[in-house]
Amino acid sequence: MTDEAGGRTGAVVTEIRRKLAGGALMPGERLPSIRGFAATMGVSPSTVVEAYDRLAAEGLIRARPGSGFYVAGAVSPLALTEAEPRRERAIDPLWVSRQSLDAGPDMLKPGCGWLPVEWMPNGAIRRAVRGLARTGDALLTEYGAARGALSLRRHLVRRFAGEGIDASADQVLLAASGTQAIDLIGRFLLRPGDTVLVDDPCYFNFQALLRVHAVRIVGVPYTPAGPDLTAFAAALTEHRPRLYVTNSALHNPTGATLAPGTAHRLLTLAAGHDLTIVEDDIFADLEPEPSPRLAALDGLNRVIRIGSFSKTLSASIRCGFIAARPDWIEALVDLQVATSFGGPSPIAAELIAGTLADGSYRKHLDALRRRLSRARREAGGRLKALGIAPWIEPRGGFTLWCRLPEGCDAAALARAGLREGLVLAPGNVFSVSQTAAGFMRFNVAQMTDPRVYEALARAMAGSEAPPASSS
Repeated sequence: MTDEAGGRTGAVVTEIRRKLAGGALMPGERLPSIRGFAATMGVSPSTVVEAYDRLAAEGLIRARPGSGFYVAGAVSPLALTEAEPRRERAIDPLWVSRQSLDAGPDMLKPGCGWLPVEWMPNGAIRRAVRGLARTGDALLTEYGAARGALSLRRHLVRRFAGEGIDASADQVLLAASGTQAIDLIGRFLLRPGDTVLVDDPCYFNFQALLRVHAVRIVGVPYTPAGPDLTAFAAALTEHRPRLYVTNSALHNPTGATLAPGTAHRLLTLAAGHDLTIVEDDIFADLEPEPSPRLAALDGLNRVIRIGSFSKTLSASIRCGFIAARPDWIEALVDLQVATSFGGPSPIAAELIAGTLADGSYRKHLDALRRRLSRARREAGGRLKALGIAPWIEPRGGFTLWCRLPEGCDAAALARAGLREGLVLAPGNVFSVSQTAAGFMRFNVAQMTDPRVYEALARAMAGSEAPPASSS
C-alpha cells in the first residue's frame, strides 16, 4: 500500500478533496467512474478504488452498489481545522460543561467538575488493564449481561451493606454513566408536563437533562443542612411533583451535607405526597466519614440510588449504576436493553471492578481525601484574599460555593475569565430561580497552580456587570 501523502493513492485522495472543498463536486453528485478517473490521473484502476475506499471510510463519499460513488455531504475548506468552543453562546446549564470539555490543554479549569489527571489512581487502572488483557476473548468481543457485570454489582452490594442497605445484586443495574442512569429513570417515571423538584442551587446537568424530558422544574432553596423544609413542603402541596433529584452528601455545588433531622423529615414528607427521590451519591467516596443517606433510611422503597465512578476513579472508563426496588429495576433493565441493547461496555465494568478490588485503591482514597482537605484550606484562603468568601466550609470533596464581592456578576466574570484562559462556573447555571448571580463554584483540586489566582484577579478587574443578587 502506498503512502497517502506522497504516493499515487494519496494524489488521487488529495485531488478529490480539492474538488470537494472547491465545490467542483457537490453533495449527492456522482464521482467520476473508476476507469475514467484512473485515465485522467494516469494511475491504475486499483489505485482509484483504494482512494475511493479511503474517502468512503472518512465519510466524505458513499458507495451505491451497482451505481458508483457519490459525494456524502458538503465539505468546508476548514473541515480539518480544530473547532473552538462557542464562547459567545448564552451562559446556560450546558455552558460550563462545553467550555470545560472542549478546553485546550493550556486552559485553567477551576470551574470544571473533575479531578486533575495526576490525582487519579492511574497505577491501579493500568494494572487492571493488564489483567483484562489476559481474559478470554468473550469479554473483548461480546455484549454484556442485561444488568451489567456481576462482579461490579456484587461490589456495590457489599458497599451498600456497609451503609445498612439490604439489597441483592439483582437490585443493581449498571448503566453507561451516572447521567444515563438519570435519563433511564426519567424515561421510566416521567411524562411530559410532570413536575420535578431540584435543589436551588443544584448540579446544572440535572436541569439540562430534565428539560430533555419536557418536564417542569421547580427549585427548592438549599441550606447548609439540606433543602429548606418549609419551602419543600409548600412545593409538594402546590406542584404535586413526581420526582425529587438531589445529592445527599457533599452536595453539588454547595458542598453541604444533609443533616439527620432534615433527612428524616424529608422522607416523611415524601411518603405523604407519594414522591420518589433520586439520590445521586457520586461524591460518596470523598467524604471523610459517612453522613446520612436517604436510600439507607428508606431501604430503597421510594428512594432510588444512583452513582458512578468518574470522580474518584476515571471519567474515561464510563460506568454508572442504579439501585432500586426489584420491580423498578426489571422495568429499567428493559428500557436499557431497548435504548442501548444492554448495559455499559463489559470491558469498562470489569476494568472498574478490577481497579476497585486493587489493594491500593483504599489507600488512594485516603490520600485523596487528605489532599483535598489541604487544597480546600489553601484555595479558601487565597480566594478570601481576593474578596471571595466560601458559603460554608465543606466536610470533604473538591467544591467551594463562594460569594463574590459586592457588585461582581458571575456571568460577566466567567466571560472575562475565558479571555484570561480560565474556565469558571458562574452561579446562575446552578440556579433554577436565577438568584445566584453573585456566586461561583470553584474546584479546589484544579486550583493548585498560582496562575489560577493571577488570572482570576485580572478577570475580576476586567469584568463589569450590574450588582449581583443573593441566594
